[in-house]
Amino acid sequence: MSDRAVIKGHTIHRTIRLEAPLDRVWAALTEAELLGQWFSDSATFEGTIAVGSTGVFAWEGHGEFAVVFEELEPKSVAAWRWAGEPSLELKDDDSTTARFTLEADGDATVLTVVESGFEKIAGGTAHRRRRLEDNRSGWDIELDELADLLDS
Repeated sequence: MSDRAVIKGHTIHRTIRLEAPLDRVWAALTEAELLGQWFSDSATFEGTIAVGSTGVFAWEGHGEFAVVFEELEPKSVAAWRWAGEPSLELKDDDSTTARFTLEADGDATVLTVVESGFEKIAGGTAHRRRRLEDNRSGWDIELDELADLLDS
């Protein structure tokens, strides 16, 4: 497992072992209230999150980012596509997909996130590289916050 997120080509990878059971990790990935406690300052969705659910991740000082859940396999896989720049609209040339896989490891859970789609981002190589690096460092922060939330 890597301690920090790494960039491989046009994707970001990070695997962490969380000292929490699979049920708690799954809830943190798929319940808006919990998402807003570790991934963003707030996460807003109408109703229960399901495949096709749209919503907004918001960070104070950074704006609001549209999101749609694209894959949910209970306690196994969750994936969302989200805007790369503040926008309430998802655009093919300005969004990436974060895919989480979960695996029970005794009383703990191994979580892997792979964020992909950076090669489709408009704006040239330097812009894509900046976005990759920004999100790579963001996953270090956000997944550490997830671990802290689950430890509390």
